[in-house]
Amino acid sequence: MSVAQLAGGRVPAFARRLAVRDPLMIAAGVVAVGVLAMALFGPLLAPYDPNELYVGPISGAPSSAHWMGTDDLGRDILSRVLVGAGPSVFAPVAVVLVSSLLGSIIAVASAWFGGWVDAVSSRLIEVIFAIPGLVLAVLAVSMFGKGLVAPIVALSIAYVPIVSRLVRASARQELGKPYLAALRIQGVGSWAICLRHLVPALLPAVLAQSTVGFGYAMLDLAAISFLGLGAQPPASDWGVMIAAGQPSLLVGAPEQSMFPAVLVVLTVLAVNILGARVTAWAEGADR
Repeated sequence: MSVAQLAGGRVPAFARRLAVRDPLMIAAGVVAVGVLAMALFGPLLAPYDPNELYVGPISGAPSSAHWMGTDDLGRDILSRVLVGAGPSVFAPVAVVLVSSLLGSIIAVASAWFGGWVDAVSSRLIEVIFAIPGLVLAVLAVSMFGKGLVAPIVALSIAYVPIVSRLVRASARQELGKPYLAALRIQGVGSWAICLRHLVPALLPAVLAQSTVGFGYAMLDLAAISFLGLGAQPPASDWGVMIAAGQPSLLVGAPEQSMFPAVLVVLTVLAVNILGARVTAWAEGADR
């Protein structure tokens, strides 16, 4: 049976049309689903204990026994990549969720109430925006110790101004539309207008910023772990793996750093592509 026959018989029509019109989105979706599956089920899929030493040769090349090779301590790289997917993916998700929620609340309140609320929130946002996220994360680690918790909290705070500025601009534009004035004239309550009409209208902007924020958060957290300030060895966080594989690069064994680095890049690209497509669809539906 050919691929075309298989697609014609088993794949829904909308999926076939999407595959023809936007193959890049299909590829991004496959990558995103694969990475999510790794993050959820990595410990169950790992063929070896990720921290078990000398299960294979030192800095061994990929083989049938070790598909991604082994690291400088003889640990199976595939097992470490699978187990490390969880913290590497869910840590930036936590940053995005917290920063998007806080930033959206501040933005909506600022646009809705205006006046001194807008002035105070704008000054607060400007102060936070002046501090780079990585610098804030390093300060948090120096105060509360190494690990992922302090960087997650610090980056969540650092990303709030980015979300807030974007959502505030969209909220002010939305509040100027005639349908909201008509709802007020009809006697619809403020909470109902805000929750049923304003917030849903802002979701495309929040989604767009969240996908971009996920990529930045993933790169920043990987960089923090790479510097030795985030997840600590023997954790199989992808940033830790990239850092630990540096000496192996000099002896011609790039697998320990290469595979997690490639996964970081692919994950960021896939999420950004999906976010851009979904946002475009949402904005098109609004029109």
